[in-house]
Amino acid sequence: MRVLVTGGAGFIGSNFIRFLLAHRPTWQILNVDKLTYAGNLENLKDLWDHPGYRFVQADICDRSLMDSLLSPPQGMDAVVNFAAETHVDRSLEDSFGFIQTNVVGTQTLLEVVRQRGVGRLLQISTDEVYGSLGPTGAFSEESPPCPNSPYAASKAAADFLLRAYAHTYRLPAIITRSSNNYGAYQFPEKLIPLLITSALADTPLPLYGDGLYVRDWLYVEDHCRALLQILESGRVGEIYNIGGSAEYTNLAVAQMILHELGKPESLIAFVADRPGHDRRYALDCQKIQQEFGWTPEHTFPDGLRSTIRWYVEHEDWWRRIQAGEYQEYYRRHYGPRLSAAADRGRVER
Repeated sequence: MRVLVTGGAGFIGSNFIRFLLAHRPTWQILNVDKLTYAGNLENLKDLWDHPGYRFVQADICDRSLMDSLLSPPQGMDAVVNFAAETHVDRSLEDSFGFIQTNVVGTQTLLEVVRQRGVGRLLQISTDEVYGSLGPTGAFSEESPPCPNSPYAASKAAADFLLRAYAHTYRLPAIITRSSNNYGAYQFPEKLIPLLITSALADTPLPLYGDGLYVRDWLYVEDHCRALLQILESGRVGEIYNIGGSAEYTNLAVAQMILHELGKPESLIAFVADRPGHDRRYALDCQKIQQEFGWTPEHTFPDGLRSTIRWYVEHEDWWRRIQAGEYQEYYRRHYGPRLSAAADRGRVER
């Protein structure tokens, strides 16, 4: 099997490539990544000499290049599309790149896959397309998309394009929507690595608003296992929710990380909220459980401990990232919020 993985130098993409090479050692994997700020070839540096792995730096919006990669003599049996701009906060600052990669890039892939007769396209989407939940209930695959951020809207638009191509052209496509992933190699702007690296550096752990926003957490290896099952056996034209059945508030996650590292809760800093912040996400995953018998193998406490241990043992990895563009982003995004939180704390004392 020959599989083109887009966005394979990112967090979930690189973990998926590792999972494929470990569990399907005869497969040939072509990793295509634009290498934006969150794409990191270090994530896969030990695989450079693997006979089943190859990397090409490319933008999925480049139609001629994507066409050449999917054309004979190399061709591909399947495409798994992880390529996306994914951070909500950055989409609030400037949504152009999100529309370009997440919408135009997906449409480019759809056209090339259609014309080259690729056997299967797996689109990696997100639970954020459904919008926000109240204190009870869960989104099923039948729930109507109601995105509330530019990021979520761009992913919902890509999903609608995929649905249209599947219906109109009988394109062999499948959509997966997962809850919040965590694990090794996740870029430090995301909540869990942000909290872990902040705690390790003894700097404030910024939490939006009251810290009681609820997310369902999915260990990235469990996600990869589900994706492989869907890639091989999923029904064309379907949507599959993939959730961790592990709902925690952001505050509880921060407290668990500080407890595991032996750090004081006084490091938690409640900062000004972001606009339009969704209160709660949760997924009904009965469909994937019934069709494949899939359930998460990792509990959140165990997965979080493993993740914390990884960041402790790979400090050089995240320190190098934080020394680059990320540092300017962090100062721009959190600097004023943390200063205001510190001033508020001094007034309250």
